[in-house]
Amino acid sequence: MADQAKFIQEISSKYIPKGEFITLGKAMLDGEVVTEVDITIPLKTINRHGLIAGATGTGKTKTLQVFAEQLSHAGIPSLVLDVKGDFSGITEPGVENSVIAERNAKTRFSYQPQAFPVELLTISGEKGVKLRATVTEFGPVLLSKILELNDTQQSIISIVFKYCDDKGLPLIDLEDLKKVLRYVTDNPQGKADLSNNYGSISPASLGAILRSIVALEQQGAAQFFGEPSFDVEDLLQQRDGKGVVNILRVGNIQSKPQLFSTFMLSLFAEIYMTFPEEGDSGKPKLVLFIDEAHLIFNEASKALLNQIETMVKLIRSKGVGIYFITQVPGDVPENVLSQLGLKIQHALRGFTAKDRKEITKAVENYPITEYYTADELIQNLGIGEAFITALDEKGIPTPLVHTYLKSPESRMDILSETEVSALTERSALVKKYEELMNKDSAYEMLTSRMEQAAQDLPANKNSKPVKEEPGMFETVMKSRAGRTFTTTLARESAKFVLGMFGLRRRK
Repeated sequence: MADQAKFIQEISSKYIPKGEFITLGKAMLDGEVVTEVDITIPLKTINRHGLIAGATGTGKTKTLQVFAEQLSHAGIPSLVLDVKGDFSGITEPGVENSVIAERNAKTRFSYQPQAFPVELLTISGEKGVKLRATVTEFGPVLLSKILELNDTQQSIISIVFKYCDDKGLPLIDLEDLKKVLRYVTDNPQGKADLSNNYGSISPASLGAILRSIVALEQQGAAQFFGEPSFDVEDLLQQRDGKGVVNILRVGNIQSKPQLFSTFMLSLFAEIYMTFPEEGDSGKPKLVLFIDEAHLIFNEASKALLNQIETMVKLIRSKGVGIYFITQVPGDVPENVLSQLGLKIQHALRGFTAKDRKEITKAVENYPITEYYTADELIQNLGIGEAFITALDEKGIPTPLVHTYLKSPESRMDILSETEVSALTERSALVKKYEELMNKDSAYEMLTSRMEQAAQDLPANKNSKPVKEEPGMFETVMKSRAGRTFTTTLARESAKFVLGMFGLRRRK
């Protein structure tokens, strides 16, 4: 038996912040709840990121729900990527039952069922706030990463963006981009214009780029690119003093990994470039929860993996915290895992040799403790129990604590379709982004130009045809002008730590 008085004194001293905090549960020792010890997380360190891990059925989603509720109480909005679709009940008050009553009797927390403000978001046409971005805002570099283009093809995309800038051709959706690509390769006037001033494009490169665009469209990206584009400042809402919980339902992520990568890259890039530096503000302005993160890391492109790693390192200075919810810590790349300050570890199961290795690896990342045999207890944690270690207000890891977590105050199941409809119908943001704008852009402007040229053709049939410059794009890039452009592009790209040269600020 451990010395309970010593335990209470030692653990309490590490989990009583001077500033604002959220409370996740009560400490446990020798299998019993120690009501004298609250397990709290300083708001000051919430932007140091974190991990919620554990086997299926151990209570990860409920822990996420408690976390989001506590943040909302503190006025901090969040964005939850809801893969399983079982998080939307947070918008309705909970109902006390025998399980909740028993838990509250052990923790002595009062139970106050309540609803939390919610916005439902979508990138695939479901009910909710439609998230969009224009091709121009996305930019040539990020777009090339999503399309998985090689260096030559990426240079072509950059040239096309420059051409559209110079010619006043807005790139709003993917139809605009495809129209421009065809115009500068198939239309004599467009081909000569590009060749004389920027360089020509080989049919092989054009074909490869168009095939990549079509593949992206087949995953639903045609709905993502367009106007009005989503303003990330709309994620920062409060209602009646509570932070809004923004829920993005992405249950089809496994069938549309490229679309999801597109959204994630766009979101991370826009947040980084839009939000001002916060420094040590003492309170985050937004927290991102990425549920079922193992699916994301398994399906993500290399560009997305690199972007997440970079974002985790840098975005906390913008007042943003990122939390990954997954089954085992090993699902998260090592370079990302090392950046996570808060770890909430539910039970792991050691059924196989691989499972036992994951348990050993997880325990080795925890602070050493005299109160628990961590590698044994981690396999026997009950539902709604977890190991927790965080960062205190000085950035020092807190002791590992077996924690009995609070019950959610909101409903612990999904909304019906009727409830979803009612929620979206009264949303001001749904109305703001509902109607797709279809103003004239590159597609319409070039179509009109080509139709006009066709009408003028009889009058010009005896005129001398435009002489095309010989040579392919690769040859032009070796010229002095091409080398100058390449050098400028490389220098400007280096200015953006996230490789986001092509992302345009919204005007």
